[in-house]
Amino acid sequence: MTKSIVISGPPAVGKTTVAKGLAEEFNLKYLSGGDVLKEMAKEQGFDSEGDDWWDTEDGMKFLNQREENPEFDKKLDARLTKLFDEGNMVITSYTLPWLIKDGIKIWLEGSRESSTKRMQNRDNMSTEDAFEITKQRFDKNKALYKKLYNFDFGKDTSVFDMIINTDHLTAKQVIDVTTETVRKLL
Repeated sequence: MTKSIVISGPPAVGKTTVAKGLAEEFNLKYLSGGDVLKEMAKEQGFDSEGDDWWDTEDGMKFLNQREENPEFDKKLDARLTKLFDEGNMVITSYTLPWLIKDGIKIWLEGSRESSTKRMQNRDNMSTEDAFEITKQRFDKNKALYKKLYNFDFGKDTSVFDMIINTDHLTAKQVIDVTTETVRKLL
């Protein structure tokens, strides 16, 4: 069994791209914590289709609902922890690095400007909308995880094996750097 890897970081920093690249390189299964949470949203009657659903009014409404009812996140994190512990996975998750003991934990960081540009290009939206959405998602998630688990998302990086600033790197460069480091840690 190969150790699992978790990729975390703020919205639109490149987590999915890096996770998929690592999954392919090391023949691991890729899983997005956000996709699992979207499935849970669908169970609540939300139409959570599309990669940019989180950035819609409905996605933000679900985020507000999660703030009022932490059971969504606790159930999600229990599912992700179980899958992570089975090994052979690359999972993107905001919370998992603080909740697991083993595996490889990678934090991708970047400026709000870089995230805004990435979201603007990825989701074909205005700079203003992308900036506001990345800020709102980061701030709301940070407050939610502080309340749920008492960790400081975005500030407490002590649990990570590796921290990569993605601001001046291409996606391929970030994947190359993480691949070399993961190869040493597996």
